[in-house]
Amino acid sequence: MAEILQGQCLCGAVKYRVAAAPKWSAHCHCSLCRRAHGAPFVTWVGVPLEAFKIVDGEPTLRWFASSAQAKRGFCSQCGTPLFFHGEKWADEMHIARATLDTPITLLPQAHVYYDTHVGWAQCDDHLPRYDEHGKAMP
Repeated sequence: MAEILQGQCLCGAVKYRVAAAPKWSAHCHCSLCRRAHGAPFVTWVGVPLEAFKIVDGEPTLRWFASSAQAKRGFCSQCGTPLFFHGEKWADEMHIARATLDTPITLLPQAHVYYDTHVGWAQCDDHLPRYDEHGKAMP
């Protein structure tokens, strides 16, 4: 049986479900993620799009085109940023990990867009770091 993940926004108006295990998890340091979440980086979980479903709050969920190739989903009641969906990963839904109610054992595997990270938040782990082009950084 497939793993069932569940999560929601802060006010509980938007609830989602994933009938599959996460494919990956990573910390994103790009400027768009930082601004959208008001944080130095965002930890995402990638799941198969076909396993993802909004189970409550579809009318409350809003999508913002953050670029020509991607959109971000958020709750229009409480403002919680929840999802990222882009052309580059069209077969995946990216979920803000902190919105999951179901614990997952998969730890973040990398820092992406690390060449654009903010200097005032240090990441002292030993995860690999990649630049905006996906090239490994020293």
